[in-house]
Amino acid sequence: MTQPRLDVIAIGNAIIDVIGNCSDTQIEELGLSRGGMMLIDADQARTLYDAMGPAREISGGSAANTLAGLAALGAKCGFIGQVAEDQLGEVFTHDIRAAGIEFDVPARPGQPPTARCLIFVTPDGQRTMNTFLGASHLLPAEKLDAAKIAEAAVLYLEGYLWDPEEPRAAMRKAIAAARDAGRKIAFTPSESFVIERHRGDFLALIEEGAIDLLFCNEHEMATLTGTSSFEDGIAMLSDKVQVLVVTKGAEGAVALTNGERAEVAAQPIDRVIDTTGAGDLFAAGFLYGHVRGKSLQECLQMGSICASEIISHYGARPECDLAEYVNRRMG
Repeated sequence: MTQPRLDVIAIGNAIIDVIGNCSDTQIEELGLSRGGMMLIDADQARTLYDAMGPAREISGGSAANTLAGLAALGAKCGFIGQVAEDQLGEVFTHDIRAAGIEFDVPARPGQPPTARCLIFVTPDGQRTMNTFLGASHLLPAEKLDAAKIAEAAVLYLEGYLWDPEEPRAAMRKAIAAARDAGRKIAFTPSESFVIERHRGDFLALIEEGAIDLLFCNEHEMATLTGTSSFEDGIAMLSDKVQVLVVTKGAEGAVALTNGERAEVAAQPIDRVIDTTGAGDLFAAGFLYGHVRGKSLQECLQMGSICASEIISHYGARPECDLAEYVNRRMG
């Protein structure tokens, strides 16, 4: 097996996050699922955007956010996703390349436009996400470069993109390419509603041994396993993947591998501003430690520290020198 040129290559939604503050009352008036994520169409996107107050536009997308964190820590990364030939597509392309991440999938002409996620943030920092997938769900399998996937130590897949048929086929092709090259495959199911739609597929991937590292939160694990018992869910999954990582919000996170179990508390911060991207950056910190050969406990600590940086400000991309931030907090 040749030495990997990249640490992580990811396939995910190429999205611009549009983030605005709102009240709890507005969440109810708009009929939104507080703290959750739902898919919306173009008309709903326009309606919600009109209802939003002053907003910030920041490049996002779950897997892309994870790569941004990895790159900030010093990892070499590549991204595979689809934007349209429009202004938001140009913004996304600029931002991800400026972060030092390789991205060479050509923009798609015509409609639909580049994806956007309208995020309403309540005073407690909770985010309610409403995603219009746009061009991102039209990523065809022929856009994949199997040789480039084989150059990465880890292929990271975002569950959000499993929903549309075209990118689902692309991700299956990528899994085969990574497996043929002897690389590791990491997967996050992304959200409970995605699991509800594709639970059979996800469980099949796990049962087949196609997933080496599985990232989920406690609610996603409950939906995936069908049990509300945290320990029972851990027991059902931990012997089917090489590494299982389960986050528990303010209660920290747990990871298991080869019978070893490690736990970490959430990092203390002065104030939670916006939880958007907390799971994405947790995955970034953990994966960085993993590809650098760190212990399970150290990987968890790095994930927790990265998540704490993200929830201390708006947006899902690091705003400080993340490598220095992690090094200082790791002690």
